[in-house]
Amino acid sequence: MVGRSNKRPASSNGPSGGGTKKPRMGASIISVGGRASRAAVSIKDDPDGTSGGVDLQKLKDDFIKILKEDEYSGAMGVSNSTLKTKFGPKYQQLVPIINELASASRLNFSKVGDEMCYTLVSDSLATKFHGLDVQARMVYQVIEESANQGIWTKDIKTKTNIQQQALKKIFKALEDRQLIKPFYPVTAKNKKRYMVYDLTPAKELTGGPWYTELEFDHEFISVLRTFLMNCIMRLNGGKGVTLAEIKEKMDQANVSRVQLALEEVQQLMQTLAFDYKIEQNGMNAQGEALFIAARRVSSMCDFKWWDALSPDFHFRTVRFEDGVTLSAHEPHHHTS
Repeated sequence: MVGRSNKRPASSNGPSGGGTKKPRMGASIISVGGRASRAAVSIKDDPDGTSGGVDLQKLKDDFIKILKEDEYSGAMGVSNSTLKTKFGPKYQQLVPIINELASASRLNFSKVGDEMCYTLVSDSLATKFHGLDVQARMVYQVIEESANQGIWTKDIKTKTNIQQQALKKIFKALEDRQLIKPFYPVTAKNKKRYMVYDLTPAKELTGGPWYTELEFDHEFISVLRTFLMNCIMRLNGGKGVTLAEIKEKMDQANVSRVQLALEEVQQLMQTLAFDYKIEQNGMNAQGEALFIAARRVSSMCDFKWWDALSPDFHFRTVRFEDGVTLSAHEPHHHTS
């Protein structure tokens, strides 16, 4: 009969570098970047809040203060090597603090090269993260990194290596908690992208104010163009109006269903210029361009349109009512 051994298997080395015992009940686990490999750390009870003469509460406050610094509050966070430099010998005592913040969903883990990095999560966001598993947090981090460009579901699958069926459940869980939201870009209407819930998609993806439900809104733009033409012909007696004056008039009249930036009003003006409906007529004292209704492209001339079909048309002298004369052999172009 073979006797049962009382020996326990040794656990892997923790962040402190030495071998540790298997964690007891209540011990926390640090998950490294959401991957399968984990560092098990046993946290001993410490009634007086010190460990080896170190005040853990003060150490925790210092750690959080560093995480909140502008330099480390971004997506990159603070790296292990930086923490070693800043805390010196006290670095080893960060293990229980990191475990505590991780279990409370206050820390995000990521890897930059071979370096482990930590990012602080706000209290409000930590509440939404509560109860989510490692894979869900990993998906959120990948989406967060895409900023206002968003990321395709296929790219999320590639970066996280999570199966499609599991991804669908994660997407639903994150959407239900208002952590992420889907959207479709105007350039690829059938490709769903995800982005962080509180962000707004980039204008090049949504088409800005000129698109409604992914369709170019011709009627809306036509109404705005008509309003612009009325402003140009009536303001200042039709002698010239600036872009800023037109925008101010649009805001007062509340003609647009969305607030238009000066750049977007300029885009509308450019469409009128391309259609030869407006033109620039000098500048005001402040150096701002003045726009007026376009004059006729060409003046009336003394021949009829059918004269242009005559074989000797290019050998005629054509006189226009504004005094311009085209002599024989000059290019004759009739515009209606």
